[in-house]
Amino acid sequence: MSSINVLFSYNFYVESITRFQARFNDCLRYGGIKQTELAKAVGVSKQCISDYKAGKSLPSLDTLYLICRVLDVSADYLLGLTD
Repeated sequence: MSSINVLFSYNFYVESITRFQARFNDCLRYGGIKQTELAKAVGVSKQCISDYKAGKSLPSLDTLYLICRVLDVSADYLLGLTD
C-alpha cells in the first residue's frame, strides 16, 4: 500500500470518529439521557460510553444498533452519512 493510500485511509478514519463523536455528544446532550443510563440500556460499561464521547473508540455494529434505538436516531446520522 502506498503512503498516499495509508494517509487517505488514516484521514478518513479520523474524520469518521470526529463526526461520530460530535453527533453522539449532541444526541446525548439534547436527548436528556445520562451516560450511565445509556450504558445500562445497551449493555456496555460507562467507560465505553465515555470513550465514544471522547472519540477514543467507536461502538461495534451491535452496540451502534442499540445506541440508535435508545437515542432514537439512525446509524447513518450518527456516522455522518446523512444530516
